[in-house]
Amino acid sequence: MDNLISLLKDMKSRIDGLMERLDIADKLEQIRELEVLAGAADFWNNPDAAQKVMQEIAKLKAIVDRWHSVAHRLNDALELAQLGDPSLQDELTREVDSLLEIVTRLEMQTLLSGMYDNENAIIAIHAGEGGTESQDWAQMLERMYLRWAEQNGYKAEILERSEGEEAGIKSIMMSIAGEYAYGFLQSEQGVHRLVRLSPFDSAHRRHTSFAKVELWPDIQGDIDIQVNEKDLRIETYRAGGAGGQNVQKNDTAVRIIYIPLNLVVQCQNERSQKQNRERAMQILKARLFEIERKKQEAQLAMLKGGNVDAGFGSQIRSYVLHPYKMVKDLRTSHETGNTTAVLDGRLNDFMDAYLRWRVSEPAL
Repeated sequence: MDNLISLLKDMKSRIDGLMERLDIADKLEQIRELEVLAGAADFWNNPDAAQKVMQEIAKLKAIVDRWHSVAHRLNDALELAQLGDPSLQDELTREVDSLLEIVTRLEMQTLLSGMYDNENAIIAIHAGEGGTESQDWAQMLERMYLRWAEQNGYKAEILERSEGEEAGIKSIMMSIAGEYAYGFLQSEQGVHRLVRLSPFDSAHRRHTSFAKVELWPDIQGDIDIQVNEKDLRIETYRAGGAGGQNVQKNDTAVRIIYIPLNLVVQCQNERSQKQNRERAMQILKARLFEIERKKQEAQLAMLKGGNVDAGFGSQIRSYVLHPYKMVKDLRTSHETGNTTAVLDGRLNDFMDAYLRWRVSEPAL
């Protein structure tokens, strides 16, 4: 029991320090002030402004409630542990394990201070050269991220998927919705390398495959990016599916090509062509917004003499399944021999290591 008490006191100290650092008490005061504003007789005279206030109240409440809930659970568990009742040992052990996971997750969130870190994310996976081998690897990554989303309470939605010729996929684009989705997934953008004995090689030789992961924030609402209609080529096609009722009989899927950058965005998930076009246009604007933001960051780095990241062209992580088992991030040097767990979506340790590495890097 003494060990549990020690762990709980340590977590309580960490949470109290983080709540002070994040000004949770100040956020509670902001909620009270906004609720007074929302109670005014003329509050809804300007519906747009009123809606923004209500959204801000909901956002602040979600933050405050999350931290207060954890603090209360820690206090309750500590009080029970200090009673010293042996019959509570198993129950308290489970609660401490659960709280430890939550506290670690909250600490990770405090490392996410970027302007768009709390946005939903759009992630795209593209098979590299190598035909079936790379297409199968791209599908393995798809499964890995879907598992990660499921394990961490995110909602994943496939927006567009291109099947491989024999196996796997050529590419996939999906949205991951939930708190800090973009912030956490930033660790994943780049080239992923797989080394294994090929299941598609009759001689069962070792092969190396590559797949590229792209990421951008799924910014809600209108994005301040001007797109000239003459720079667009818009095509429609029939959405694929698993067969039967899942296959569209009309050309509802939409492909938008942004000609100046030869940038292609496709969407086939919505029910109508109009909805797919609107969603594809939103994704295109988000991609252009992210390209411009990264360009500005690169220019600032050059002015300050920092290293300019080549972006998506650089290899970030290796997954070796033969002759030994190892997943290693080449930026942070974080590694594990449990390749099965990683490919089953256990990515949080890699994300945590990336966030801490990013914070430790010299500021631009």
